[in-house]
Amino acid sequence: MTHLVDLHLHLLPEVDDGARSMDDALAMARALVALGYRKAAPSPHHRAEYASRDVALQRLDEVRAALGQAGVPLELFVNAESFFLDERLLAEAPGPSGRRLAGGPFLLVEAPYTTTLPTLLDVVFRLQVKGVTPVIAHPERCLEFEKKGRLAEAVAKGALAQLDVAALTGRYGKQAQKLSRSFLDEGLYAVAASDAHGPVGLEDWLGAALEALETHGGKGTRDRLCGRNPLALLEGRLP
Repeated sequence: MTHLVDLHLHLLPEVDDGARSMDDALAMARALVALGYRKAAPSPHHRAEYASRDVALQRLDEVRAALGQAGVPLELFVNAESFFLDERLLAEAPGPSGRRLAGGPFLLVEAPYTTTLPTLLDVVFRLQVKGVTPVIAHPERCLEFEKKGRLAEAVAKGALAQLDVAALTGRYGKQAQKLSRSFLDEGLYAVAASDAHGPVGLEDWLGAALEALETHGGKGTRDRLCGRNPLALLEGRLP
């Protein structure tokens, strides 16, 4: 059985709009383990209105310790969810304050949900010049990628795309479901993740989403997008 890896979830308590307590974090971790996950990279929002890098790292250590004490076999790695329109992005991304995945070359970045991003390809290029490869979070939920061929353009320029796996079940509406299936058919996704924000119903809806991914793309696709590829990114390798 391929162990699963989640590179986008809001597991750390009291740092953003995700887990509200350590109990929430432990419940989320238990749900992930029950579904076959063994590694995860909690991705707190990297924005001024949320907790600082130092606080996020402290919470990460606290959750690691709590998981160990509770005997929950989920290994955690450093990560964050940055924002394409944050003016600090290009300046901070190469250094430690950029909060790249496991300290490697990959950076999880989200586009705006309801506005366009005409500078997308320029930002992708400028990040790569700095040695950083952007991983575009849940493009199927963002207005910019409703433009035909736009995600393919970004991937061709070297960006990676991350499927929010629950989009396949319609959790985010019909448009996101349609785009997620289309992008999956086109082979544009490098990884799939949960983007979980809390424990309520997590095991049920994420389990259904994983089943939908396997139904639509096959077990090989599920193992690749939820196992082998995210593991490669954790290890600093392109999938």
